[in-house]
Amino acid sequence: MAGAGSAAVSGAGTPVAGPTGRDLFAEGLLEFLRPAVQQLDSHVHAVRESQVELREQIDNLAAELCRINEDQKVALDLDPYVKKLLNARRRVVLVNNILQNAQERLRRLNHSVAKETARRRAMLDSGVYPPGSPSK
Repeated sequence: MAGAGSAAVSGAGTPVAGPTGRDLFAEGLLEFLRPAVQQLDSHVHAVRESQVELREQIDNLAAELCRINEDQKVALDLDPYVKKLLNARRRVVLVNNILQNAQERLRRLNHSVAKETARRRAMLDSGVYPPGSPSK
């Protein structure tokens, strides 16, 4: 009986290449992970959008506090609050940059997975395997 990694033999005695257990496992794993990667990508995108909105709101609030501070006849010291807002904005920008880098890595990984899956499907469909493949 042929193992999962051995090739079948046709009626004419010619070896017929078939998918190995390893190839099937890899393709199944890729298909299993693809929805999670896509969902994670969409969540990261949503968080990045909310980070941009938050940064804009912080900028607006800081500008409004500066305007109120200038318009007040009584000297209110709002500078510490403005500094806190600007510090929060800086952290939001930092987190946004980290998310952007993570999303880019995730996009590249997803692209690589799709490319490898397409390559493997093409090999399976054509019955052609690269030299040294365990499917020969």
